[in-house]
Amino acid sequence: MTHHTFKVSKTAHVFTHGEPSAKTQYFWFVAHGYGQLASRIIRKFEGFDVKTHFIVVPEALNRFYWKFQTNEVGASWMTKQDRLDEIADYSAYLTEVFTHFKTLVSTDVKVILFGFSQGCATQIRWILRGLPEYHHLVLWGGLLPEDVDYQPFTHYFNTKCLTFVCGDADEFISKERVDWHLDFAKQQSLHLNYMPFHGKHEILTDVLEQVFESLK
Repeated sequence: MTHHTFKVSKTAHVFTHGEPSAKTQYFWFVAHGYGQLASRIIRKFEGFDVKTHFIVVPEALNRFYWKFQTNEVGASWMTKQDRLDEIADYSAYLTEVFTHFKTLVSTDVKVILFGFSQGCATQIRWILRGLPEYHHLVLWGGLLPEDVDYQPFTHYFNTKCLTFVCGDADEFISKERVDWHLDFAKQQSLHLNYMPFHGKHEILTDVLEQVFESLK
């Protein structure tokens, strides 16, 4: 048996909220979680003023039936199967989307990279491949990938604001994992601002507003 690989074209789906213009003050680039769709997670950001906020949510390229009983569809950024190929593919995709929409706003706009759940590792792995210019990185309900050496990039990361948000009843991240995560960040010389909240593995709009206020 011989394994072959081919580079092919694929139609990607991206959702936005707001109208990019010279008045845009905040440019959000959001990576959704495992099993989510971009059209769903973007609803969490609809409370932000469309005149000053422009939210861009690319959807992961791998779709599947999340719940067979209801035919509910979800998407995933990657699996362990041929993971390096998938990381390379979504990194190239995210760079193209980021560059396209970033050119539609002013150069002095504040760039906020936001990852939820699986989207946290997705953001980190994409960031490390291209080192994009941004101001804030929000990791919500997801951890720093532990197989990465961050030491060569600490100056890059520490010129930005890194925030870790996690519910105290998160079904996937125990208190022990939170403690490990914060300790791991220290070992990697990363300054991580920890913002816990009362809740589960979810994005609460009122907490999202609080997180944004902390970034201003």
